[in-house]
Amino acid sequence: MRLSELKVKQTAIIRQIIRQDEGGESHNDLVASRLETLGFVPGTRVQVITKGVFGGDPILIQVGFTRFALRKNEAEKIEIEDGVTT
Repeated sequence: MRLSELKVKQTAIIRQIIRQDEGGESHNDLVASRLETLGFVPGTRVQVITKGVFGGDPILIQVGFTRFALRKNEAEKIEIEDGVTT
């Protein structure tokens, strides 16, 4: 499951940051690198605070005590663990 699919007020644990394009080719993904630098690392608990009115974009995410506004395509790079939501 991807972070972009998580519903408002749900919490999950990050499994991994996806660094592959749709063709399955792995490459130096600057967005994925930046997400990891900001604290989106495996094992970290994340919560969706709210989503934008039009199409759910952007998504307000909380990691620890910090909140980030991510675009849907950025949140799709973050794979979360299923069944951990509360």
